[in-house]
Amino acid sequence: MAPVRALLLESLHPKATEILTAAGISVENHAGALDEDELIDALDGVQLLGIRSKTQLTERVIQARPELIAVGAFSIGTNQIDLAAAARHGIAAFNAPFSNTRSVVEMAVSEMISLTRRLPDHNSKLHAGVWSKSATGAHEIRGRTLGIVGYGNIGSQLSVIAEALGMNVIFYDNAEKLALGNATRMPTLESLLAEADIVTLHVDGRAGNSGFFGRPQFETMKPGALFLNLSRGFIVDIQALKEQLESGHIGGAAVDVFPDEPKKTGDLFVSPLQNMPNVILTPHIGGSTEEAQRDIGIFVATRLRDYVFHGSTSLSVNLPNLSLDQVQGSHRIAHLHENIPGVLAAVNQVFAEHNVNIDAQLLGTRGELGYVVTDVASGMDEDAVSALAQMPGTVRLRVLS
Repeated sequence: MAPVRALLLESLHPKATEILTAAGISVENHAGALDEDELIDALDGVQLLGIRSKTQLTERVIQARPELIAVGAFSIGTNQIDLAAAARHGIAAFNAPFSNTRSVVEMAVSEMISLTRRLPDHNSKLHAGVWSKSATGAHEIRGRTLGIVGYGNIGSQLSVIAEALGMNVIFYDNAEKLALGNATRMPTLESLLAEADIVTLHVDGRAGNSGFFGRPQFETMKPGALFLNLSRGFIVDIQALKEQLESGHIGGAAVDVFPDEPKKTGDLFVSPLQNMPNVILTPHIGGSTEEAQRDIGIFVATRLRDYVFHGSTSLSVNLPNLSLDQVQGSHRIAHLHENIPGVLAAVNQVFAEHNVNIDAQLLGTRGELGYVVTDVASGMDEDAVSALAQMPGTVRLRVLS
């Protein structure tokens, strides 16, 4: 197997580098994100890419670098990757759907308490030398109603913790979700907004969610209600939020994600929400704890390593999910192909014609793609490999051992 190179961007946790280098993979690290042209140049001769949320893996980049075999999103979201284009070109994509959920949940809880107790206002006044001790407008979160929009890994975990703190929890999700504890599913977003004292968004980054929370939704919220967004910046109309805060209809807000974010630490940040006393602004750090980043680094790097050396697509977000224990002493062939009838028979016909005995084999399909991993008793000669690679419907063929 030829030497493998990896490019890791956006200051990933050192554990990712440690895992990949221990497997014999050459790793190059960059602190910041790269734009399309920079990324195309940097990926010359690179098989693995690791990114967070700022770098965009577009179809143009994918087409320019056919040697790329896998990409790891060291984050929950994968909207920064053109997953369909990656799949069409045989590039496996992995993410970390669970590793930083606790960090986001704890931050949401801390911001709810801070806003409910008016801590941002008290903090700014005291820094300015103004002693303003007062209980006016300060409340406990116990007994208040939390409305969670998006009841996935983060929203559901927040639901459990909020209930343990004595809050009443309601949620809305456009998919069927099991309510945890005493949480109540609301039939519509509008019904949730009209009842919640605090509204927190935890929706995914699909394109259809762009701009889904704007002036009509803010106007439906209870007067004085609090608003949190720790999910995606492009789902909220920031100008509408500012207007509702200035009018007093929204009592306070905490925002961690923005429609336009700087690419790297130290770049200028500008937002209409700056310098508002009842607003907490944070630089997209909901999942940025040392514990979460370490866990993400381990999780995604391990997925990349196992795909390179074993062909495992377990938890891939765009390819059929397969994980086959390798037969000791065997050779592994990974064949990604179009999901059309007869491919498996054609693959096995090639093995038969070249006197290759199969030790183990596993096939999986996902949408328009099929993936078959085969362990064979003896090595594959060049003619057999060529026959598989040239077989109609082949997307990518890899001889792993």
